[in-house]
This record gives sequence, C-alpha cells and structure tokens, in this order.
Amino acid sequence: MGDKQHDPDKERVFVRALQGAYSLKDELARLRAMPRVIKGKDLKLDGGPQHFSRHYVEPEDGRTQTLHIHLEEYAPGAKTQKHGHVNEAAFYILDGAGYEIHDGTRYDWKAGDVAIVHNNCVHQHFNASAKEPARALVIKTKPMYLFMTRKRITTTRMIESPRMARMPSRREAENGLG
Repeated sequence: MGDKQHDPDKERVFVRALQGAYSLKDELARLRAMPRVIKGKDLKLDGGPQHFSRHYVEPEDGRTQTLHIHLEEYAPGAKTQKHGHVNEAAFYILDGAGYEIHDGTRYDWKAGDVAIVHNNCVHQHFNASAKEPARALVIKTKPMYLFMTRKRITTTRMIESPRMARMPSRREAENGLG
C-alpha cells in the first residue's frame, strides 16, 4: 500500500476475488510471508488540502479480506464533503475536537471519543478548531459488507433460478441491486 496513492478515477479492489484452487496450507504460507507490521511512515498521505487519508489495511493489499483501516486527518477549520456509504464505520478520535452531521443531526466529538457512522447515513465531518488539525483512526466493514451482499445476491439467484445465477457487478452490489 505504501507505494501508491488512491486515485478516485481508478477501479479499486473492495473484495479480493474468490476463485481458482484454494489450499489452506498455501494461503497460510502466503499470509505468514507478508509483513505483520505496517510502518506508517512508509504510507503516503492522500488528499488535501482540507482532508487527508492514510490507508493502513484494505483488501487490495492482500493482508485482509474483511477490514479497511485508515487514518483521517482534517486540517484546521476543515470539513469534508457530504457523503454516504453502505457500510458502518467507527472513527476513534486521536487528536482534536470537531463534530459530525449525520442525516441532519449534529454529534460533537473530541480526542478519546468514538464516532459511529451507520449504514447508508448521509454524513459530513468537521474540525471545530481553526488552529489545530483533528485526526481519527477509521475502521470500516465495507469489504465484509460487500462480500456478504454478493454472497446473499448470488445465493438468492441460485435458489430462484440456478441456470441464470451470476455474480452481480461491483456497482450492483454496492447499490444493493442485482
């Protein structure tokens, strides 16, 4: 992960493919050969100028299938765009003070707090300080959520019409379609 930045115009891997021959012995050997400690200093800080991210663990790096963990940093007085996602997220506030707007309701936070963003919640993050940055460690379940959605859709299709079953596209799975 440390050798590249996230490009919003490129396709990203949210769930690694489940395909081909599987050997628990080979998978354990692959995992055990990977670094167990990820050096934060080796990872790039993406984004700016108001909002930055550093991605520590996500499916595309091959270290995990179920978690996405990243650092969010909000510049003094900064705010993010309003956005939403189909997965839950927990923001452990490391430094600073600010607030969230979730579906029109304000929730204040400071260092040591945990802010929870629920599924399909339209939200926005704000740094309340005009002088100091605010940082949060974010743990998301998006990879697991997408995997389970694909599994549910595929299983449902196989039960309803085994001959017509196919995996939904990433876009269909993210939007609950298919």
